[in-house]
Amino acid sequence: MNRLVAAERALRTAAPHALLDAIRAVLVEQYGAEDVELYLADYGLTVLQPVSVLPHTLEPVSVHNSPVGRAFGSQKPYPEEVRDGRVRLHLPVSVRGDRLGVLSVTLPDAGAVRQSEPELAEIADMLGHEVIVAERDTDLYLQVRRKDRLTLAAEMQWQLLPGRSCSRAEYELGAQLEPAYAIFGDNFDWSASADHLMLYVTNGMGEGIEASLLTNLAINALRNARRAGISIEDQAALADQAVYAHYQGRCYLSVLMFDFDLATGRASVVDAGSPQLLRLRDGVVERIVLDAQLPLGMFEETDYVAQDFQAEPGDRLLFVSDGVHTVAGPEGEAYGDAALARAIHSTRLLPAAEVPRAILRELTGHRGRPAPDDDALIVCLDWHGRPAGN
Repeated sequence: MNRLVAAERALRTAAPHALLDAIRAVLVEQYGAEDVELYLADYGLTVLQPVSVLPHTLEPVSVHNSPVGRAFGSQKPYPEEVRDGRVRLHLPVSVRGDRLGVLSVTLPDAGAVRQSEPELAEIADMLGHEVIVAERDTDLYLQVRRKDRLTLAAEMQWQLLPGRSCSRAEYELGAQLEPAYAIFGDNFDWSASADHLMLYVTNGMGEGIEASLLTNLAINALRNARRAGISIEDQAALADQAVYAHYQGRCYLSVLMFDFDLATGRASVVDAGSPQLLRLRDGVVERIVLDAQLPLGMFEETDYVAQDFQAEPGDRLLFVSDGVHTVAGPEGEAYGDAALARAIHSTRLLPAAEVPRAILRELTGHRGRPAPDDDALIVCLDWHGRPAGN
């Protein structure tokens, strides 16, 4: 039997919690692997946690300064010489640009790595897809990702997210929330079809469970309207009605909504509140000022009007919540546009998936303490444009 077919069959027929055991058996038998481990990125993107039967027996490894982290960051296989000529090959495990973790396979020598690396990279991709499917039926992979306990509000928010990154020919997306284990109401959402990308960046009101409940209501109202196939301004109006009907104006939330035409880069935009947009184009960072409208749920039956926005190939767009641009340092100084511009410039060579976390690390340095007082959300969109002939 073809080795790839054997791997695919083993993953497809394995119990949801036993994917690593199943693929380990195939890699040992078919590729002569001496050791196989799977690491998944934690919610804060600081460590890669080993997958094993709970309680874990292996130590987590750093995303930033370890061979496993190097494969995760570069999204390319990384060989590590270990002992007696053996080589541990670290392979990124990703699904459509969403970086999940790393599969580490120890092989007898460098020759085995050269011979098997393309197939092993494909197996790592297969494993990523199966992990996503298996999460419907087991908590194992979600448990592995947490190095600390999530608050209930954070649990609700992470379950609401589409992923932390995605990519296709026209664009790359990356996003991150902080504090990862105790977020309240900030959120992002996206959905793509053959011709459109819809992107929503939400700045929730309040704290704890109440903030999470408000955001859950608004995001699901927006999804319900989007899946009905209506325009972005009508999506905002229907979500506004849903939030107002429940809270009667006592609670509301801000959202920045984009509907991109993938063929042209032209977007319809509804700016309903405080999330801000900055653009890096030709080495210049500028804040994009949009027509501000009322937050969702503030008043009854608010009408929303979409405006036009044009993205050009090569643009990098950064969407940030007020927990980023208004955060105060030890002396009370706000982070502000100038500091954001410097952070955007300093991360210009990083892929979109890595930019939010890198900027949030700089934000922690400005704040002077690890724990923020408010949610901080960054979404990075790299716009490539549709390739010619597509």
